[in-house]
Amino acid sequence: MRGKAWAPGVAVLLAVALAGCTGGEDTGGPDAKRGASDTTTAAAPRPGRFDTLPQPCKAVDRATLDSLLPGLRALPADEREDGYAGTLAPTFDNERKVGCAWKAEAAEDGDRTDSLTLGLERVVSYDAAKSDDDRAREIFEKHRTAAHIPDPSPSGSASASGSPSGSPSGSASPGDSPSPSGSPSPTSGKTGKSGQSASGSPSPSTSGDTGATPAELLPRTLSGLGNDAFLNDTLGTASAGGSHRTVTVVFRTSNVVVSVVYQQQPGGADEVPDSKEMQDKARKLADRIAGSFEE
Repeated sequence: MRGKAWAPGVAVLLAVALAGCTGGEDTGGPDAKRGASDTTTAAAPRPGRFDTLPQPCKAVDRATLDSLLPGLRALPADEREDGYAGTLAPTFDNERKVGCAWKAEAAEDGDRTDSLTLGLERVVSYDAAKSDDDRAREIFEKHRTAAHIPDPSPSGSASASGSPSGSPSGSASPGDSPSPSGSPSPTSGKTGKSGQSASGSPSPSTSGDTGATPAELLPRTLSGLGNDAFLNDTLGTASAGGSHRTVTVVFRTSNVVVSVVYQQQPGGADEVPDSKEMQDKARKLADRIAGSFEE
C-alpha cells in the first residue's frame, strides 16, 4: 500500500520538473535572442572638437593687417581705429557662423585697393549616423568642387595640368553669410558675386605676360593646413577697367571650416596684382588662424 501511495507523488514531481524545463527552453529560443539584439544600439558619432568660434574681427592682428592692407596705416586718425576694427558680418548665430571684412586704399601704391574677408563656420551634424567632422568634410568638399580645384595628386599637391574654370570661392557681396562660398566682400560695386565682372572671366595668370602659370601657383589643394585645405587664385577684369585678383584659402580643422579671401585691385589700368605675393600672404594668415585653434 505504501508503494501505491508513493508512485503518484513521484509522477506529479516529474511532471512539474519537466514543465519547468520546457518553459526554460522556450524563453531561451531564437525569439529571445532577436529581442536582445534588437535592443543593442551602435555608439553615437563623436561630436566635433570645437563648440565655439573666435571673434572674427579680433582674429587678425594689426601687423598682419598692415601687411595685407597697407592703406590702413595712412587713414586719418579718426578713421584708423575703425579701419583696423573691420566690419562684422551679419549672422543669425554667433556660435555657428561669423565673419569680418576689412578694406583700405593705398595711395602710395597708386591708389591700389586691398580687401580681406574672413569667414568661420562651426558645423554641427543632425544626422545620428554622421559625425560633426564628417559633415564638415562634406561642406569643405562642396566648396572645393564649386571652385573647380583639382583632386589632390598622390604627392598631396594639385596636378600641374589642372586649371580652374570657376569663380573664386569666397567672394560675394556684403550681406551674404560669411562662408567659403559666400563671404562678404568689401569691394562690392566693383565686382560681381563671383569676384569677376561680366566683361571678363578670371584666369590663373600671374603677371602681365601671357605665359603659362607656374604649377606651384595654380589653384590646388594644400597640405599641412588643418585637416583639409585648398587655395584658389583668379584674375578678373574690373568694371572700371584694369585687373583685380582674388586669392582664397579654405581649410577645415575638425568641425570648423574657415575661409580667407584676399583681393587686390591696382590703381593703374595696366597693372596686374602679383599672384605669388598675394598667395603667400593669404596662406600665412590661414596658417596663423589654424594655429590659433590649437592653442
